[in-house]
Amino acid sequence: MSTATRPVVSLRGAGLAFGDRVLWDGLDLDIRPGEYFAVLGGNGTGKTSFLKVLLGLLPLTTGTVEVSGEPPRRGSGRIGYVPQQRAFAASTPLRARDLVGLGVDGHRWGIRLGTRSVRRRVDELLELVGAGSYADAPVGTLSGGEQQRLRIAQAIAGDPELLLCDEALLSLDLHHQHAVSELVDEQRRRTDAAVVFVTHEINPIIEHVDRVLYLAGGRFRVGTPDEVLRGDVLSELYGTRIDVVRTGGRVVVVGHPDSSHHTHDDQEMAL
Repeated sequence: MSTATRPVVSLRGAGLAFGDRVLWDGLDLDIRPGEYFAVLGGNGTGKTSFLKVLLGLLPLTTGTVEVSGEPPRRGSGRIGYVPQQRAFAASTPLRARDLVGLGVDGHRWGIRLGTRSVRRRVDELLELVGAGSYADAPVGTLSGGEQQRLRIAQAIAGDPELLLCDEALLSLDLHHQHAVSELVDEQRRRTDAAVVFVTHEINPIIEHVDRVLYLAGGRFRVGTPDEVLRGDVLSELYGTRIDVVRTGGRVVVVGHPDSSHHTHDDQEMAL
């Protein structure tokens, strides 16, 4: 992780609530260049809302937030965003290179200028994520893992300072989870970008993660995976006994989580 002094993300006294429902409050947090930061928690705890705050799509209820030293704003070129994997319709009239090209000059209006330079940059990005072999294929014919490679290429087109990933491994098989995880980490190491990775399953990325923000029941904990993913810490967060088991390099959390996240009394949360 870089020793640069200016954080990429800075929150002070940050709180977010919807009516009487508080997702978190009093959050002080700095995320620095090159840091790999995971956001964990059950459904409805505010993981995606945290990203929306950083994207300038959702205002805080209390406190302040800065991205690269400024208030967050929509469409910032300093931020790359990788959404959840959602399949394109087979009839989508878009090639793989067209999708990536939107990350290069999709913010511009009118006739595309400098076509040769744009094409060169698109080709570089396709090769960077290992998608050169299907550059001209319709996106609707590609697998979920192949489509996620293209979304990563689109997100990193401008070499952003901050790369946000919202459940980017969802619905992918283990092979593609690993491939996508490696691509995100390669970009972090290559450009010293900070990564904020929202996920309900930390195991595919745990070898890369520096710190985690764990959200639960309006409360939170921040620290390294070893500091936060512990039975005593999660038991305090959930207000009930939670056991953490580490086996084969994986973290498995077993207990009685809040019923708002799970539907059965006894549950296993694969973190």
